[in-house]
Amino acid sequence: MHLAEILIHPLKSCRGKLVDSALVEPMGLQHDRRWMLVDDRDGFLTGRAYPRMVLIEVEADATGATFHAPGMDPLRVEAADLRDHQAVPVWNSRFEARVGHDEADFWFSDFLGVNCRLVHIGAETTRRTNRDPSVPVGFADGYPLLLIGTASLAELNSRLATPASIRQFRPNLVVETSVPFIEDSWIHIQVGGVRFENVKPCARCIFTTVDPVTATLHPQQEPLNTLNGYRRTDDGTMFGINLVARSAGLLHVGDVVTPL
Repeated sequence: MHLAEILIHPLKSCRGKLVDSALVEPMGLQHDRRWMLVDDRDGFLTGRAYPRMVLIEVEADATGATFHAPGMDPLRVEAADLRDHQAVPVWNSRFEARVGHDEADFWFSDFLGVNCRLVHIGAETTRRTNRDPSVPVGFADGYPLLLIGTASLAELNSRLATPASIRQFRPNLVVETSVPFIEDSWIHIQVGGVRFENVKPCARCIFTTVDPVTATLHPQQEPLNTLNGYRRTDDGTMFGINLVARSAGLLHVGDVVTPL
């Protein structure tokens, strides 16, 4: 098996960016989900409620990020310019993030049609995963990385009238597999020279029904409706696995993937 794709989502719920290589850090892939939007009611924004977020493209680098959206001028934000701190939530977690970029706040509010603020998280975050308090996590829902096998998507698509895109499931790592859902059985894996642990399957939500190209919701709530029919458990409808990194290193598309 080999690593078929690497995707980074610098802004939570933004369009995924395919990359040829990525550095694995304790918080996940470098630049992944380090930015987020919060509203004036102290809630975090995602594509579940604001599907247009999937149209936002981000180029992240060592000092900040450049944001692009249809009909908007490009926006450059330096992380160092966000000097204020604010407690922000992601589900049951609440932790400090940096805020304070008026131009960015107006830019995102204008594009999405809702008052919101851009926030940034750095390596100093106190947020940790539920299963392992030694593992930091950024603005991801719960864990630093998500992996899906290509055979799992192919099996799902064999049940759908219109195939789903891997982008609808927002993974970081896509592994070329021949057996559907074989990744569910992995406990420890090595990708290139980096080791990972499978901590839990990933429960899916209505966000999977948002078309990543048009930002519209599927009228029959597919592919989630089909997944509900055969991947439903007491803990949710599962597709993909959540990982934590147990070492650091550089990943490349084409790296060998070995279950340990």
